[in-house]
Amino acid sequence: MPRPLALAAVFALTIATPALAFDPASMSDSERAAFRAEVRAYLMDNPEVIIEAVQSLEAREADRKAAQDDDLVTVNAEAIFNDGFSFVGGNPDGDITVVEFMDYRCGYCRKAFEDVNELIASDGNIRFVVKEFPILGEASTISSHFAVATKIVAGDAAYQKVHDALMAFTGQPDETALARLAGSLALDPAPILAAMDSDAVLREIAETRALAQRLQINGTPTFVIGTQMLRGYAPLAAMRGFVEDARAE
Repeated sequence: MPRPLALAAVFALTIATPALAFDPASMSDSERAAFRAEVRAYLMDNPEVIIEAVQSLEAREADRKAAQDDDLVTVNAEAIFNDGFSFVGGNPDGDITVVEFMDYRCGYCRKAFEDVNELIASDGNIRFVVKEFPILGEASTISSHFAVATKIVAGDAAYQKVHDALMAFTGQPDETALARLAGSLALDPAPILAAMDSDAVLREIAETRALAQRLQINGTPTFVIGTQMLRGYAPLAAMRGFVEDARAE
């Protein structure tokens, strides 16, 4: 019997007759060696089977993770979409909310910045929520403290200006540099700098960190669109696809 047919016969017998289920432990050493040789020969003759099996496993794992993310978003929906302190931009009355967990020193966040702006501007019906999630060291933390302090002291419009400026800022965010940045945006730096380590700023960032931990987020950017979580950078076309999927739910 040709090798593939021999293997097919073994598998067919196992499925069709459960009482005679294939049991390698009951095989003699010579039978086991012969069977292993047949399996190896079949796989060598048909290597695409291995690729198909790996692809099937990866697809199942992706589906499992997507379902897990859906559950995490559902359980934490209020904190994700309506925490009461995160900046809300775009169209506040939009039919779809896009949430971004971001870090000012994250290269992929900076890469996504223009795409996200284009997505919001071209769609016109997206509510955009920014989650300050500094995870890349002291410069990240200082930048987020400054941005959140700006929002608390000077309001959302000032925050958006600072947020956009920090996404392009490449220097070290020390007090002098931040004061100069604020001045360039017609903002008084003194009260913002004074509020950077206030309880309100620390609480906001701590609550976002706790939410990220519950959502098992350990990298930026991470987006939540509808019930879907997008972990990492995605080009504009992919983002639009996620938005369309969310609208279709």
